[in-house]
Amino acid sequence: MKVNTQLYFITDSSNFSEEEFLSRVESALEGGVTILQLREKNKTTKEYIDLATKVHELTKKYGVPLIIDDRVDVMLAVDAEGVHVGKEDMPVEVARGLIGKDKILGATAKTVEVAKKAYENGADYLGVGAIFPTTTKVKTILTSTKTLADICSAVPIPVNAIGGLNPSNMDVLEGIDIAGVCAVSAIMKAPSPKEAAKKMKDKFLELSKTK
Repeated sequence: MKVNTQLYFITDSSNFSEEEFLSRVESALEGGVTILQLREKNKTTKEYIDLATKVHELTKKYGVPLIIDDRVDVMLAVDAEGVHVGKEDMPVEVARGLIGKDKILGATAKTVEVAKKAYENGADYLGVGAIFPTTTKVKTILTSTKTLADICSAVPIPVNAIGGLNPSNMDVLEGIDIAGVCAVSAIMKAPSPKEAAKKMKDKFLELSKTK
């Protein structure tokens, strides 16, 4: 499935009230987010579904696909556009079998071998990183820009860079054939998520012209 991953926003609801969280999500959508992943590691299934339903209302308003991190059951429950699985989550081929051929399936890859296997097993796009250390509560292993470039050359699906990226450090991606950039803290914790999203997207588009 063709998917625009130019600006891939991954949410983090930590330390926000639900009202503030949803307000920040909408602000980011206004700034030009092209795909949004709802990532919740600590909510119950019911809480995850309830929040996903509210976020989905926002993403549909802006015509942006909603991706659910890890949880195929939550994705199916709210009829989100897709799901993203990491190394410790459900295998790509199992997820594809459960969600069907018409939903978006993303996967995390840190090596060329894993990237190729994910593509062969049905992934529509890949997230590769972390390029820089991150402040999110997920385990991060740094990935070199050479590995990122090698993965881009190895698979025909969109590859996104992830991990500590912001407009001031994205120049390291210049010349690499990525389809987009992912952001969590750079947008989520910004004074204005709208302005932060716009700046990240503009910077990515600027780098894309140098390929």
